[in-house]
Amino acid sequence: MITGLTILIAINCLLLMAVVLIQNPKGGGIDSTFGGAGATQIFGAAKSSDGIEKLTWILGIILFVLCIITAIMVTNSSGGGQIPLQSQG
Repeated sequence: MITGLTILIAINCLLLMAVVLIQNPKGGGIDSTFGGAGATQIFGAAKSSDGIEKLTWILGIILFVLCIITAIMVTNSSGGGQIPLQSQG
């Protein structure tokens, strides 16, 4: 289960990186490289940037939630989060 969550986190991170790179902040970006100009012509500049910004927020929130869930599961599977004491022998 933890491995599956880790894979989901990795996929989410890759998608988040792609979405952030696609954004076109005031000046150039690589938005036009991936066909952003076509999206701007179809939806208008405001519509395409709003969708990309919403997707960035959604992916960020999903990443946050997945990391918290994974941390809780790792803590519970390792014995309640307590560090075992070293033997004195």
